Parts: sequence; structure tokens; C-alpha cells
Amino acid sequence: MAVRIRLKRIGRRHRTAYRLVAIDARKARDSRVIEELGSYDPHFADEDRQVALKRDRIEYWLGVGAKPSETVHRLLQKNGVVADAAPA
Repeated sequence: MAVRIRLKRIGRRHRTAYRLVAIDARKARDSRVIEELGSYDPHFADEDRQVALKRDRIEYWLGVGAKPSETVHRLLQKNGVVADAAPA
């Protein structure tokens, strides 16, 4: 099973928020997830409150071979979880 770390959309219309999740790569965006790894709300003006991460669990999933999506990779870079290398 190929695991991806990507965003799952939550919230209402015009006020979306996202959860960072570990999910099977073949599943749809809002399907059942393996594990929730954090949240991202772009509507907060304070950048420190926009992203909440479970760093230890994200590092675990990256360690066992999960691939982050491009957007998640940028969020992880910005928060110092991964280095500057591009996602595979």
C-alpha cells in the first residue's frame, strides 16, 4: 500500500480548512484516512496559528516511506519538519 501525506478538505463553503492526513494514495481526497497528522487553516492572519502538526507522527510516516504531496511538502518545509529537497 502506497501511503501519501496530503490535505483533506473540511469546513464550509468560502471558509475551508484542511487536515493533514496519512491516506492510501489510491483513495479519493475526502475518503477514510489511516491517521490524522495535523490541521491547516489558511484564514488565520497569524501564521503561527495556521498550521498545527503532530511532528512525531509525521516523522514516523516519512520514515516508513510515506510521500507528502507538493502542498504538504511546502507546509512541512515552512515549519521545519523536512529539508529543502523536493518531494518524490
